Order: sequence, then C-alpha cells, then structure tokens
Amino acid sequence: MSNHLKDQSSPYLLQHAENPVDWYPWGEEAFVKAKAENKPVFLSIGYSTCHWCHVMEQESFENLEIAEILNKNFVSIKVDREERPDIDSVYMSVCQALTGNGGWPMSIFMTPDQKPFFAGTYFPPISSRGMAGMHDLLTVIAEQWKSNKEELILSAERILTHVWAEDGSFCEHIDTSLPDAASKLFARNFDKKHGGFGGAPKFPSPHNLLFLMLYAQARGEKNTFFMASHTLEMMRRGGIFDHIGFGFSRYSTDKYFLIPHFEKMLYDNALLIMAYTAAYKISGDAGFLDTAEKTAAYILRDLRDKEGAFYSAQDADSGGEEGRFYTWRYEDVLKLLGKERGERFCKHFGITERGNFEGRNIPNLLNGNALSDSFEGEKELMYSYRKTHYRLHMDDKILTSWNSLTICALSLLYRATGKEDYLKAAKQAQQFVEKSLAYGNTLYVSFRNHIRFVKGFLDEYAYYAAALISLYEATLEEAYLNRAEQICKEAGRQFADEAGGGYFLYGEGNDSLIMKPKETYDGALPSGNSVMAYCLVRLFQILDDQAYERLAKGQLAFLSGEAGAYPAGHCMFLTSLLFYLNPPQKITVVLSEQEEETEIRRKLPLYADVRILLRETKEYKRIDGKTTYYICKDHTCLPPSTRNPFDSEA
Repeated sequence: MSNHLKDQSSPYLLQHAENPVDWYPWGEEAFVKAKAENKPVFLSIGYSTCHWCHVMEQESFENLEIAEILNKNFVSIKVDREERPDIDSVYMSVCQALTGNGGWPMSIFMTPDQKPFFAGTYFPPISSRGMAGMHDLLTVIAEQWKSNKEELILSAERILTHVWAEDGSFCEHIDTSLPDAASKLFARNFDKKHGGFGGAPKFPSPHNLLFLMLYAQARGEKNTFFMASHTLEMMRRGGIFDHIGFGFSRYSTDKYFLIPHFEKMLYDNALLIMAYTAAYKISGDAGFLDTAEKTAAYILRDLRDKEGAFYSAQDADSGGEEGRFYTWRYEDVLKLLGKERGERFCKHFGITERGNFEGRNIPNLLNGNALSDSFEGEKELMYSYRKTHYRLHMDDKILTSWNSLTICALSLLYRATGKEDYLKAAKQAQQFVEKSLAYGNTLYVSFRNHIRFVKGFLDEYAYYAAALISLYEATLEEAYLNRAEQICKEAGRQFADEAGGGYFLYGEGNDSLIMKPKETYDGALPSGNSVMAYCLVRLFQILDDQAYERLAKGQLAFLSGEAGAYPAGHCMFLTSLLFYLNPPQKITVVLSEQEEETEIRRKLPLYADVRILLRETKEYKRIDGKTTYYICKDHTCLPPSTRNPFDSEA
C-alpha cells in the first residue's frame, strides 16, 4: 500500500513510497497532522544513491514492527537533500552541533513546530555494541513525549539557541593573509606518500586542489603544486577512479584511494574535470588531460539526458550489493578476455585471485604501472559485460546547480583542447536550463518528468552565473555575460543580507524555516557565498565596472570574517580572493589566415582573459600577416608580437 510519497517527483522519495511507514513529504499537511494529534515528528533526510540510506530503509523502514511504532507515535517526513538543500542545511547544523558529525541518512526528532530535540544519522534496527537501535530509540522517545513533553520542548529551545549563535566574525576589510594560512594548513595535513590530506576517508574536494594550484602559480610555490598534482595522480591511479568505464566515485574509504564508496555524483566529476584540466595546463602532463577527457566521456555517455542536460548520480549498489557493478573476480576476467590477454590485464591493474575488496577486485594502478596502456579493447569488453549483467540505479533528476558546474567544466575543457564537442555540450546544457529550469530571472532547483520543482536557492543562482561566465570566457558571446549579470542581480535581490553582509541560503520565494542560514563553508561543494564572490570578482574584471568591484570587495570582506578560524575550509572563497589580488592577464590573438584556432587555444593559459580574432580590427592588427599576440597585465601592455609566448607551456 502506498504512502503519501507516491505522487512525488524525487527518485529518493519514490524509493520509499511503498514502505509500510506512513511517510509524508515536507509540507503543511504533515505538521498540521502532528499538531492535531499531539505527536513528535520524525524527519529522515537522504538521497537516492546513498548506500547507507538503502541499508536503513531495508533494516528499519521496511520492518513492520518499526513501521508500526512510527505510525502510531510519530508523523514521519522524508526529504531529498538534493531537492531541498535548505531543510538539509538547517537540520545538518543541528545534527553536527548535537553529535559532532553529520551525514546521510540524517535522522531528526522534532516538535510539530519544527524544533529539533534529538538528532543522529544511521541507526541499526536493534541496539548493539553500544549503538542505539531504531526500535529502542523510537520507543524511548515516544514514552518521553507522553510523560515528559515539556522537557523535550525546552531541550529543543536550548538546542536552537546554541545553533543560532553566530559562528563567523564581522570583518570590514579583506584579509589577504588567508591564502597563506590555508596553504600551511594543507601542508601540515598532506599525505606525501598516498596523496590527499589526513587519513581515511578521503574525499576528492577538487575545489581545494584548484585553490592550491592557483596559489602555487601566484606564489611560485612548487611544493604547493605538488600537493595538488600528487593527489590528482594518486586518485587517478586508485580505485576511486573507474578504470573500466571512467569517472570518479564519491570518496575513498581508505587512505590509499583504493576502495571507494562506489556511488558516482555529477558534481564530483564536473569539479574533477576542472581540477585535472588545470593541472594539465600548468604542468603539461598529458596524463592529467587524459583523466579530464575520460571523466568527461563518462558524463557525456552515462549521465546525459537526450535533450543535453545531465542526471544527478549513479548508485553504489547493484543487486543489493555495494560495489558489485565495479568489482571483478580474477577468473571472470580471464574467462571474458581469454587466458593470455586476461593475465596481462590483471597484472597491469592489480587484479589477483585473492582480491582486494571482499574477495573481489577493484582495478587500480597503485602498483606503479603506467597510466597509458594498450588495453582499450579489453576495457570495452569489460564495460559491455558489466552493463549487460548488472544494473545501477540512476538518479535521473536534473539539478540546476550541478548542471551549471558541468557547464563550467566542459567550457574549461574546450578552452584547454579546442574540441568543439565540449563547447557544444556545454551550450546544450545551458539551453536546457533556460528552457526547463528558468522562468524569466527565477531559477528552479530540479527537473524531472517534464516538471520543474522548488524555487531556487542561492546555490542555483551563484552556480548558474558562474556557468554563464564560463561560457562567455569560452566564446566571448555577450549574451552569456548579459545573462550572468541578470542572474547575479536577481541573487542580490532575493538573498543578499544588506545589514550583515553575505547572502542567505533561501529568500522570499522559498519556505520559511526555523533558521535562515548563510552557508560559507566549502564542503563537498563550494558554498553559494563563495561562488557569488567569484562571480562578482570576474564580472568586475571583465566589465571593469566599479559597482561590481564594490560588491566583490564587500563579499570578500564578509567571507574573510567567516574563514578566519579555518581558512582551509573556504577554498572557493580563497580562489576568488586570489583572482581579485592577481587579475588574469588579458590576451588578444589575431589569427593569421593559415593558423588553426584549435592549436592556438590549446597553447594559451587557462588563467587569462582570452580573445581570439579571426580578422584584424583597427586596434588589433597582424604583423607581417602572421598570428599576432597582444598581452596586457597589471595595467601594462606589452608590444604586440608574432612569437607565441606560451609555446613552452601546455
């Protein structure tokens, strides 16, 4: 029998529509019911490709006894954190304040007025090894609500008072010392042998690596670049990268980048394309470009909608088993490829009879073998085999923010390679956003089954503005720049805090919650506030508009206060700050009639504002009919030259 989720759009909510738990979506109906029946609310937040969300569903939410306790004593609400980041943000801050950590599935118990009094993440069905089980926890909370409700309500008030306390400190000026401080923090935590920072688990956090690379360029710090490049190489070698079908998993459960949490997210792969592309352009190492292009191939092949937009994620589980899709038995590889070819393949990719993951194998190159190989045919056979034998759940909702990141990534990859297919894909995704996720200047969070859902939050506007700026940088088409300005101005109208600085997560078109957060921490994704800082800085630099400079300086000052306590947790802001402190050089290239634009583009740096002209103008002429370079930096222009100053670079 279906519950109240059966008509929802979210794949995550629909996964729970047949549970015996009488789930409600977030909305007035659920809270009116809780008040009328004097029941506490159980809020469960997750997403459709979350492994531990699946586990908790199977163990607890499909358990008839647990469902009966929930239905009798609680009003139960399910939320997709990707569709409602506002709700997730508010209650994640509560969970972290109460438990010291967070994650998904997130479990919140609260009053009918949405005030939380208990929080956690995953709970097993039965208490064991000192960990509270769902059955016992529900029983205790139900009894406490009946006998001691006033104390639970007071507890909720105390929790909110604590969480509402201001974390950041007001800052009137931009703190230019923060990039140096962040670099030192990363250096202290850098794993010189295995790459990454700290111990397990290790997340890719590509925006951190982008900051380190930009910092290394700005300061001439080879050691800082090594932290980023070595991490990128070890991730490419490890099992976190899918050596058969390409693309990256969400994170590594060990310190080696060998054993991943197998789900693949669009946002991780988009950000990693940017990081590997930047590493290639700085170092000239073709292995980095190969990784960026293979990751793009995965996105374009497996996550792309027929209209050009991109789906959100692929699951970690197949056939009810985590990682089954991605792991191999030694004998199966030999059977598929033949003994001789199979043995060579297994030796190259570290596949053994013993296995490296629960008796099976995750292909990897942590053995030091070459990244470039001659096994393309074998990979195609193995890819086809697993596609026909196993099936992965696809979260097919289309998110504005994550599609915007992908537009940024494909635009950057086009600038690095000159390959028109990347630019075409970026443009098609942007056209989809305009057609299906925008209404005038209003953006929406998600699209599925021909319907758009939930008016956008700060991230939608900030990320989409960044995507439009990226497309402008790749094409110099003024329409993209004009649209970026419109979106930024709308973000200011809806979300800006004129009194305290920065931008709120949600605005006038969104639901009103118990808190109105300003997210500034750059976690798995850069915060909307950090991306807004980047957009404002770039609009100022491109347009030379003093109004944008004032806005950019104000945002950078606000974030300086927020980042002061832990600058390494605010890397997208620090990248924006480095752009502001070190404006990109301006390069205009007038092509000769014989020169190919693609070849020129591949040799130009990414960290530059580039114009490529096919014809001469009054201001920009060819010298002796040859391709001519005009370069300006720090308000000084060099004499025009027919020598490409970037020939020695990638």
